[in-house]
Amino acid sequence: MRTEHVIKLAPADIQRFVNTASKCDFDIDIASDGYTNQYVDAKSILGVMSLNLRGNLVVSYSGYNADFENLIRGYAIAC
Repeated sequence: MRTEHVIKLAPADIQRFVNTASKCDFDIDIASDGYTNQYVDAKSILGVMSLNLRGNLVVSYSGYNADFENLIRGYAIAC
């Protein structure tokens, strides 16, 4: 089952987000809202930096990691 969350990231949040995502043993994709056919790897700092951070982002994954879930809740716009 794939989980999706809409989040908002500031440029200063990218490193923490990517570091936490990198610790997960499952794939995590992220895309600019409205461009969900153009996902990038959420574990790639360059990939995340290439997104439009002025708008909302859609995070999609299928797995569970408590630290990642707590992080997502902190950035969530809608769950």
